[in-house]
Amino acid sequence: MPEPTKKDETENESAPPPPEQTTPQEGGNEKGKVWSLGEGAPEESEKRDDAQRSTLFIEKPQSGTVSVGGNITFIAKVEAKDLLRKPNVKWFKGKWMDLASKAGKHLQLKESFERHTKIHTFEMQIIKAKENYAGNYRCEVSYKDKFDSCSFDLEVTESSQAAPSIDIRSAFKRSGEGQEDAGELDFSGLLKRREVKQQEEEPEVDVWDLLKNANPSEYEKIAFQYGITDLRGMLKRLKRMRREVKKSAAFAKGLDPAYQVDKGGKVRFMVELADPTVELKWYKNGQEIRPSAKYIFEHKGNQRILFINNCTMTDDARYYVTAGDEKCSTELFVRDPPILVTKGLEDTNTYVGERVELSCEVSEDDANVKWFRNGVELSNDPKSRYRIKVEGKKHTLIIEEAAKNDTATYSVMTTGGQSEAKLAVDLRPLKISLALEDQTVRLGQEIHLKCEISENVEGKWYKNGQLIEASDRVKLYHKGRIHRFVIPVSAVDDEGEYMFVPDAYNINIPCKVHIVDPPKLHLDGLGENNTVTVVAGNKLRLEIPITGEPPPKVFWSRGDKMVTDSGRIRAESYPDSSCLVIDAAERDDSGPFRITLKNEAGEDTALINIKVVDVPDPPQAPNVTEVGEDWCIMTWEPPANDGGSPILGYFIERKKKQSSRWMRLNFELCKETTFEPKKMIEGVAYEVRVFAVNAIGISKPSMPSKSFVPLAVTSPPTLLAVDSVTDTSVTMKWRPPDQIGAAGLDGYVVEYCFEGTDEWIVANPELTDKTKFTINGLPTGSKILVRVKAVNAAGESEPKYHPQPILVKEVIEPPKIRLPRHLKQTYTRRVGETVNLVIPFQGKPRAKVSWQKNGTPIDKNDINIRNTENDTIIFIRKAERGHSGEYDMKVEVENLVDKATIDIQIVDRPGPPEVVTIEDVWGENVNLSWKPPKDDGNAAITGYTIQKADKKSMEWFTVIEHYHRTSATINELVIGNEYYFRVFAENMCGLSEDATMTKESALIAKDGKVYKYPVYDDFDFTERPLFTQPLVNTFAVAGYNATLNCSVRGNPKPKITWMKNKVLIMNDPRYRMFSNQGVCTLEIRKPSPYDGGTYTCRAVNELGEAEVDCKLEVRVTQ
Repeated sequence: MPEPTKKDETENESAPPPPEQTTPQEGGNEKGKVWSLGEGAPEESEKRDDAQRSTLFIEKPQSGTVSVGGNITFIAKVEAKDLLRKPNVKWFKGKWMDLASKAGKHLQLKESFERHTKIHTFEMQIIKAKENYAGNYRCEVSYKDKFDSCSFDLEVTESSQAAPSIDIRSAFKRSGEGQEDAGELDFSGLLKRREVKQQEEEPEVDVWDLLKNANPSEYEKIAFQYGITDLRGMLKRLKRMRREVKKSAAFAKGLDPAYQVDKGGKVRFMVELADPTVELKWYKNGQEIRPSAKYIFEHKGNQRILFINNCTMTDDARYYVTAGDEKCSTELFVRDPPILVTKGLEDTNTYVGERVELSCEVSEDDANVKWFRNGVELSNDPKSRYRIKVEGKKHTLIIEEAAKNDTATYSVMTTGGQSEAKLAVDLRPLKISLALEDQTVRLGQEIHLKCEISENVEGKWYKNGQLIEASDRVKLYHKGRIHRFVIPVSAVDDEGEYMFVPDAYNINIPCKVHIVDPPKLHLDGLGENNTVTVVAGNKLRLEIPITGEPPPKVFWSRGDKMVTDSGRIRAESYPDSSCLVIDAAERDDSGPFRITLKNEAGEDTALINIKVVDVPDPPQAPNVTEVGEDWCIMTWEPPANDGGSPILGYFIERKKKQSSRWMRLNFELCKETTFEPKKMIEGVAYEVRVFAVNAIGISKPSMPSKSFVPLAVTSPPTLLAVDSVTDTSVTMKWRPPDQIGAAGLDGYVVEYCFEGTDEWIVANPELTDKTKFTINGLPTGSKILVRVKAVNAAGESEPKYHPQPILVKEVIEPPKIRLPRHLKQTYTRRVGETVNLVIPFQGKPRAKVSWQKNGTPIDKNDINIRNTENDTIIFIRKAERGHSGEYDMKVEVENLVDKATIDIQIVDRPGPPEVVTIEDVWGENVNLSWKPPKDDGNAAITGYTIQKADKKSMEWFTVIEHYHRTSATINELVIGNEYYFRVFAENMCGLSEDATMTKESALIAKDGKVYKYPVYDDFDFTERPLFTQPLVNTFAVAGYNATLNCSVRGNPKPKITWMKNKVLIMNDPRYRMFSNQGVCTLEIRKPSPYDGGTYTCRAVNELGEAEVDCKLEVRVTQ
C-alpha cells in the first residue's frame, strides 16, 4: 500500500536504500496516497519534494547505544559558507514529536558557531537515559528553499543492576511542567482514562484489531479502556493499518496490517512468495535487518519467516519486506502488562480539621496512578488542597485539614484495575474558650471583638440581629479557632448588640458596644488658615459640619459682637452643621469670625477668615514691537488692581481693522506679558487687545493696540549657477524665490567679493528684474564669490550663495556633437516632404560649424543651414531625390574638432518594369516574364502587381499582388478569350505610376492541342548555408535596447547560433534571439559598455556552415 511518508526510509544514508524507493509509486506520487481519520494532509516534512532537497549536513548524527542511567550526545554540523544567516534545525523522536518542547533535566539542546571555519554545530544531549528513550530519532535542517534531514537510532541497554520493569503506557503520559519528569521524552497524554474495574482474569485482547474494525466514534472509548493516551500516535498507526491493500504479483500472501506482542516476548512475521527465486529483504524503519541472535530468518518452501526474539520498546516500529520492486509492510506494537492494585483503599472516619491519608499499593514502582473524588479526577497542582505522595509502589492521597465537604467516595485507578473507599468527616463537640466582652469605644477609635472556640470552623457575625458581611470598613478574620471582628474607625451607628454564631452549631456568643463622641468642628473643606473667599456682591453661605454626643450648642462672633440668627450677617443651626450667611458681601465684611461648640463632653472652637475679592482691572493697551510675514510680537503691562486675587494669566484677541469681530487667540492662559499671534494674512491691517484673568474671573478688555500690517521678505533665490565666464566677466543665472508673499518682488541685488576678503561689492547699483546678470570689469585669473538677494517692500531676503569660488578665465569646452538617435540610422523622406533636422552640440568658446554633402560644400541656395551657440538646423522645404546623400557635420573649437555623418535618403515611387513578354501559353495558363525597372525610386523594389484584361472589354483586374519574382504563371483563364497583361513595380512609396503592358495578346484556344509536358530532372534544392545579408558594424546607446540583423538561406534549414567574442551565447536573459523566414535577429536588452565587442552569427546544416560577424560599440550618454 502507498505510505504517507518515506522519510524514515530515505533519510538514513548509512544503510542501502530498498529498491522500491526508486519506483514512481513510492517516489512522491501524492495522488496515490490515502489519508484517513480526519488528518487533512501529510506533515510538513512529508510535503517537501526530493528535487528540492539539497545536502546541508557536513557531519550527520550517528546511531548510538547507551546504558540505562547513562548520558549520550548526538552532533550535527552545517557549513555556513553559503548561508547568510543561521539555518533552522529541529530534532524529532519518531515521526512527529518535536523535542524542542521537551528540553529539561533529561534533554538538552545546544548550538555553537566557529567563526574561523564557519561551521554551525548542533548538539542533542540525553542525560540519565531511560529504557523508553530508545527508538528512532531525526534531525532536520532547513535554510530558505534548501532542506536536509538524517535519521538515527538510539538503543538503551539494561545496566548490570536489576532494572525495574517499564510500563509502556508511561510513554504516552504528558510531562507535567515543574515536575521531576519535565523534559523526558514522553508522548503527550491527550485523553483521560475511563474507570475500568479490575478483573482477576481477562481474555487476551488485541487492541489494534479492535481499533482497525471499530467506528471512529469508538476510538476514544477504546483508548480509555486499554490505557492508550497518545491519540495522535494511535490514529497515525491506525491510518497505516487501514490502507487499501493492492493485489501483488510477488506476494501470494502478505503481512498482516499489524502485530502485537508483549515486552520480552517473541513475534513471527511470515510472507508467502509467488516466485521462490525472488530475492527478499526485511527492513525496520527503513534500515535493512541482518541475521543475528535477535533476528532469525527461516525458509519453508515459498514461505519466508522472520522471528524477533526478546522484544523491547525499540522493536515497536514499522517493518516491511521487499521482493523485487514490490513491498509489503506492517506495524509491530510492543506493550507492557497492566498495572494492578495489590492493596486497596480502606474506608475512613475522621473529624473536621484532622489530617487524612488514603493509601494503596500497586504492582510496580512509580506507576501511573489517577485519583478520583466522586468520579472527578484530582490533580496534583500545588494550589490544590489535595496532595499526592508516591513512595515506590505505595501511593497516598493526603488532606491536611479535613473539612465537612470532604466527605465523599475516593477511588484510585491504574491501567489494570481500581479501588475505592468512603471518607466520612464529622464535627467535634464545641466549647467556648474565650467569650466576647462588652466595650465602650470613643468615636473614631477601633472596635475589636475577639472570641475563641474549641474547633476550627467558620461562623457568622450579627449586629442587632442583622447579618454583617465583610467590607472595606468591616474586617472579619478567622485563623484556626480564633475569630475576630474589627472596625478600624468607629462611627455613631456602630453602637449596638453584637453576636458570633459558629457554623453547624446551635450556639451564639453575645456582647455590647457603646460609642462616646465629644464635640468637634470639621474644617477640612476650608482653605489655608481657614480662609474663605467670596466675590463681592455675591451671597456667602458657609456651612461647617459638627459632631458631638449629645448634640453641642453653637456660638458665632465677630470680635466682641455676637452674630445673631437674623440680619444681613446671621447664623443658622442644623443637627449636624452650623451655617454663617452673608447677603450681598461687601469689602468691609473681610475679617475673622469665631465659631464655638459646647456640650457635656467638652468644647471646640476655631477662627475662620472671610475674604471678599473681585475681578481685576483691565490692562493698558498693548504695543506691537515686531512684525513678520504672518506674525507679530506684542507686549503689555499688568493691571494696576488685581481685584484682591493674584493674576493667573491673560487672554488675547485680534481683529481686522475694518471688522468688528474679535477672535480669541489662546485658549490656555498666557502667563507672560508677551505674546506672538500667528496665522495672520499678509498685507491686511490688524488690531489686538488683552484680558486679565484671576481666580474670580475675566476683566474688561484693554484698549485696542495701534493697527499694524504683517509683511515678510521673500525666500532666497534658487538654483544660482554660472552661465558663462570670459576673461573679464562672469554671467550668473538663477531662478525666482519659491515664496514671494503679498509684498511682491521688486528685483534682485547681485553682490560679489574676491576670495580671501570679506568685502562684498554690489554689482548692480539699481535693482534688476531679470534672473540673469553679467558682472563686468573683473581682473583675469582672479577668483570671486557671488551671492544674490531678492528685494521687496519688507526688505532684502536671505542671500543665495554660489557654493564654490569662480575663476575669471574663459574655459575651453571640447566640441561634442549630440546626434539624435533617429539620425544615427539612414534618415528617409519622400519626395516633396519637408526636411527639418536639429542637431545639438556643445563647445566653448565660439564653436564653428561647417557642413558638406558627399565631400563637397553645401549649396546654401538649395539647402538652408542655421547655426546657434548650442545647435545647428538643416532645412529643406521641398525634398528632391537629388538631396539624397551623406551630410558631414564638423564642429571646431580652436584646435579641437568633432565630426558626425547623417545619411539622408529621399525616395519616390519607382518606374514601370522595362519589357513584359508572354513566354508560353498552354491550356488555361499563360507564363509571363519581365525585367526590373530602370528607376527604382531610390529605394529597393519590394514587389510587383500583375493585372489582366479581356481584349473585348479591356477592363483590368488584379491577379497577383506583392509578387517578388520577375516571372509568373497566370492560371484559370477562360478558354476562348484573348488577354492582355500589364505589370506595376512597387517599393516603400507604393506602386509605380505607369505599368508595362504586353505588346501581344494571349489567346486561350478552344480546341487546344495536347500539351506534351517536357521531362525535367528533379531539381536539387539542397544548399549549404549562405548569408545573403551580412551583419553591419554599429553602435548602441547604453540603457537602450539594440538589435543585430542578418539574413541567411540554406536547405536543409540551418541551425543558427550567436557568439560574442567567439564565446557561445546560451541561456543569458540579457539576449533574445529570433529567426523568421531566414532573417536572424539578436536583441541585446539595455546594453552597457561591457556588452561591446565582436558578435558572430553562425549557420550550420549537414552540407556545411557559414559565419558573419560585426563590431558593436556601446556609448554612454554624457
